[in-house]
Amino acid sequence: MEPLSHDHVAIAVASLDEAVPLFERLLGLRSSPVEELPRQGVRVTFIGALELLEPLDPEGTVARFLARRGPGLHHVAYRVSDLGTTLDRLRREGYQLIDQSPRPGARGHRVAFLHPKSTSGVLVELVEVVQSTDP
Repeated sequence: MEPLSHDHVAIAVASLDEAVPLFERLLGLRSSPVEELPRQGVRVTFIGALELLEPLDPEGTVARFLARRGPGLHHVAYRVSDLGTTLDRLRREGYQLIDQSPRPGARGHRVAFLHPKSTSGVLVELVEVVQSTDP
């Protein structure tokens, strides 16, 4: 069994414009370019191992999260080398999968989420890094 390694922690925010300067000062790092992920209904940026999520869709999951809980920790992400194999293993072991198969995520990587009901209340994202084919 492949061990999971930490990839990032995500925080849901109402506004990247307001949150980015705060976390850049706190961490002493610059943010990555903002990406829009319309299929997931979010805009995202990374500051080191911190991902900031802003909802694009007022009816989307991150917008509902903010309405219920306010800004704060949204999910913890772990890196895996083979997401399909990892999902098959976790399904067999009884974890509840939100994504039955990998989907496109930020930075061009493949991702899938595990339901918090099967992970002690924590939304878990699994990330398979897709290497760029650019020279």
